[in-house]
Parts: sequence; structure tokens; C-alpha cells
Amino acid sequence: MDIGNRPAQPRVGLVLTGGGARAAYQVGVLRAISEMLPTKSPCPFPIICGTSAGAINATVLAANAGNFRRGVRQLMTVWKNFHAHHVYRTDLLGVLHNSGKWLWAGIFGGTGGKMSAVSLFDNSPLAHLLRTRLNYGAIQHYIDDGHLHAFSITCSGYTSGQSVSFYQGRPEIEPWQRARRIGIRMQIGLDHLLASSALPFIFPPVHINREFFGDGSMRQIAPLSPALHLGAERLLVIGVGQQMPLHPERIRTESYPSLAQITGHCLDSIFLDSLEVDIERLQRINRTLSILPLDLREKNNMLLRQVDFRVIEPSEALGQIAVGYVSELPRTIRSLLYTSGALKRTGTNAVSYLLFEKGFCRALIKLGYSDTMKRRDELMQFLGHEACWL
Repeated sequence: MDIGNRPAQPRVGLVLTGGGARAAYQVGVLRAISEMLPTKSPCPFPIICGTSAGAINATVLAANAGNFRRGVRQLMTVWKNFHAHHVYRTDLLGVLHNSGKWLWAGIFGGTGGKMSAVSLFDNSPLAHLLRTRLNYGAIQHYIDDGHLHAFSITCSGYTSGQSVSFYQGRPEIEPWQRARRIGIRMQIGLDHLLASSALPFIFPPVHINREFFGDGSMRQIAPLSPALHLGAERLLVIGVGQQMPLHPERIRTESYPSLAQITGHCLDSIFLDSLEVDIERLQRINRTLSILPLDLREKNNMLLRQVDFRVIEPSEALGQIAVGYVSELPRTIRSLLYTSGALKRTGTNAVSYLLFEKGFCRALIKLGYSDTMKRRDELMQFLGHEACWL
């Protein structure tokens, strides 16, 4: 369909959250949506925002904004055939070198070198993958021709403490600054992706401009904010974890939590908690605005507006799914994780963020596909495609 003749639709923003290997779930969701649309449809999301591993998925979509199914196909090719050695070094020498530096830094307070990177794993294989597989220049091309309104990825500044959303988009989009979060116009490239996906302690931070940046999910108190600042009128959010029930079950335990269990708890707080809080905040704002007359809002210069949104998240606990696939990890990695208790059932939540193996990734893709297809009619109506394209 000619983009110039497409009926006007609300501008939908796609928000892809972080979560390491759990981001395979997003690929299943995107595959389902691509199959709901005609074969050569452009991306149905004129605004694409990604964080951490979600930033990588977002970049692939933005670089293929003219052909949504092609972009999803590229994601499927990688994620269905993932192995840990595509993301971080798993050979004995590489594991010992990095884990040794990490242990040394923990004992003696750092390496002291100005540009020395200390992390548990060496993610140079991921850097090679992102350098050779992505056409970053295509993003601006699709912005210029109107297929894409804006694209952003979020990183966390270790020095400033700010959540920084680097974005490319239409000229009229203004940078923004709020409490602990800012938006900066900049052409996005490899360094931004490596920074946004640099899991704390696990992968090394990346130097961009004046400071080092790490995983964008850290200190991202408003994950939905970048898409709204970029002009989204609706939001589709793809999470990688289940929302916590209002009254979670309290289970009595006497055993002290393992290092892996504590790590998994910390990673969940980084990747899942802020999204839940931001969604709850948006729901509350929408309810408040729905009972305030429009003339009253205009009279009091209330610039807030209601934002329709949908959230797709796993119907099963991904940490529990990981239990069946831990054995796929290379022996060197299993040996390293064993000492932290990560191979016990209580520690697999942490492992699920690092389980870049095709069995686990394919299981998550299948789950994402199934969860999305169950909501086909609802999603097509939400995206505004039911009447004019199907």
C-alpha cells in the first residue's frame, strides 16, 4: 500500500524493554504481528523505542522500516540459532581472563586503568554480530521517506546518573529534559547498542561522548516516556516478565538465598519493576483525565492527554522455562555459574538473562507467538489495520 495514500491512523509507538536472552520473547510477538499484516507491509510502528536487548531488536526493525516482515525475518534468523558464544566469549581462556579481572577488581577496588573495562564476560562476539549484521544508515533513510517518525534507544550514564535516550527522528522533534532523564538527538550506531545492552557487572560499559554508559534499564524510571516525547499517540509495550500479583504468596523458607538468587532479584528489579510502575502511572493518569471535562483541562492549561496502550507479556514465568535449558550452556559457563548457585532451581531466574541458547530462545519465541495470536482481533483493531488492510 502506498504510504502516501494510507488512511490517517493514530501514531503507534512500540516499546521494547530489556532483559538479555529473554528478549527472544519479543521476537515471537513481532513474528505474530507480521503474519497478521500483508506480506510487504511497512512497519506498523512509526515510533520505535528500545532498551537493553530490546534496543537491538528495535534497531533491526528501524533499519527495515519499509518492510516489516523482512525485519522480523532477520530477527528470527539470529534468535532461532543463537548460542552463548555469539554474545560473549565462552572459551576457557576468555572466561578465565575476564572473570579473573572481575574478581581482582572486586577485591582491590578496580583496575586503576583509565580505560580498563571490567566485566564478568567479554561481549566482543556481540559487537562483531552488531557491526556486521546491521545497516545503521538505513534508519535515517526511512525517517526521511516517512516510513519512520522516530527511533530511540536508552542508555544509563554511570557518571551523571541520568537515563539518556538517544534518538533520531523528524526535525520537529525537540530534545527533552526531566528529572534524571533526558532525550538527545544523535545518529545511533554500534556504541549506543553495546552501551544500552551492557548488563551491569556482566558486560563492560561503553564510552560515548563524555561518560561511560551501561544498560539502559538501570535507573529508567519512566520506560514509556521516550515514546511519548517522540510523539506516540498509542503504545504497544512488549515486556519480558509477568506482572507481580497485588498479593503475592508468602512462602516460608529457612535457607539463605544464594548469590544467583539475589542477582536474579536485582535483575528483575532493573528490568521489570520500573515498567510495571510506569504502566500503573499511565493507567492512573488516563482514569483521572477521563473524569475531567476537556474545557476544564484547557482552562487550567493541563497538557496531559489520554494514551491508549496495550501490553503483551509472557503468560508463563520465563525463569521456570529456563530450568529445562540450562544444560545447553557451554561447560565453561556452567562451571562459572555453579559456584554462585545459578544452576539450582532458585537461581535460574538470573540464568534466564544469559541463556542465549537456541533451545531456550525458540521456546520463548514460540510463547510470544502464541500469546500474541490469542489477541489477534484486539491487536489489529488497536493498530488500526483491521478495516483498511485486512
